[in-house]
Amino acid sequence: MKKPLYFLLALLFLPLLTIAQTKVDASEIIAKINRGEAVNYKHAEITGNLDMTKLKNMKLKNGKDKGNDTKEYISTVTAPVVFEDCTFKGDVLAYFNPDGGINIKDQKNEVYNTNFEEEVRFENCRFEQATAFKYSQFEQNVSFAGSRFEEEALFKYTEFEKGADFSKADFRDLANFKYVTFPAAPNFRGADFDDDADFKYAKFENGVNLQQATFNDLANFKYTKFSAPANLKGTRFNGSTDFKYTRLGNRSVDLATLQARSK
Repeated sequence: MKKPLYFLLALLFLPLLTIAQTKVDASEIIAKINRGEAVNYKHAEITGNLDMTKLKNMKLKNGKDKGNDTKEYISTVTAPVVFEDCTFKGDVLAYFNPDGGINIKDQKNEVYNTNFEEEVRFENCRFEQATAFKYSQFEQNVSFAGSRFEEEALFKYTEFEKGADFSKADFRDLANFKYVTFPAAPNFRGADFDDDADFKYAKFENGVNLQQATFNDLANFKYTKFSAPANLKGTRFNGSTDFKYTRLGNRSVDLATLQARSK
C-alpha cells in the first residue's frame, strides 16, 4: 500500500515543484517581442532586466529642433503581453533615461520609451526592482491587478487609451501617476498604497473606482480633475491628504464631498 500512496503524493506535489522550478531569462522574452510573437507566461520567475526600451523596431521620434535638444527613441511592442503569477527579479523597463543621476557635462540628452499596441496584463505579479512605464502609450486594455510593486511604480505621463486595472495592487513604494489622463474609468478597487500616492494633475475623464483602497501615506490629488462616478466608498486615508484645487466636473471639491457622494 505504501508505493501507491507515495505515487499519489508525488502526483499531488508535482505541479508545485514545476511552478517553483520555472525560470525564464528576460532575454528570451525580449527575443519573442522582437519577433513579433505573443508573450504569455504563468508561474514564472523572470531573471535579469526586462528592458523593452531598445527593441529592433526602435525609431527616433524627434531630433534636436524646435527648442528640443533631447533625442527621443520609441520602441513598439506589437503583440499581446501576458504575465500571470510571475516574479520579476530585475527591472521592468518601458522607459529609460541614461542621464538619470549623471553630471550635466556628461549628459547624452537621450530618452527611450516603449509603446504597446495590444493587450498588456501583469496580473498577480511581483516586481522586486524598478518598474518604469513613464510616457508609455497603451492602445488596448492594460491590467496590473493583484500585483505587488516593491519599488517605485513609475506611470508618470503614461497614456492609457482604454481600460486600466490596478485592483488589489500593492504599492510598497511611491505610486507615481502624476499627469496621467484616464479616458476610461480606471479600477483601483482594493489597492494598497503603503507609500506616497501621487495623482497630482491626473484627469479621470469618465470616473474612477477607488472603492476600499487604502492610502497609508500622502494621498496627493492636488489639481486632480474627477468626473462622475468617483467611487470612494470604503476608501481609507490613514496618512495625510492633499485635495487642494481638486475639481469634480466644473466645480471645486474636497475629500469630504467626494466621500459623501460615494455613500
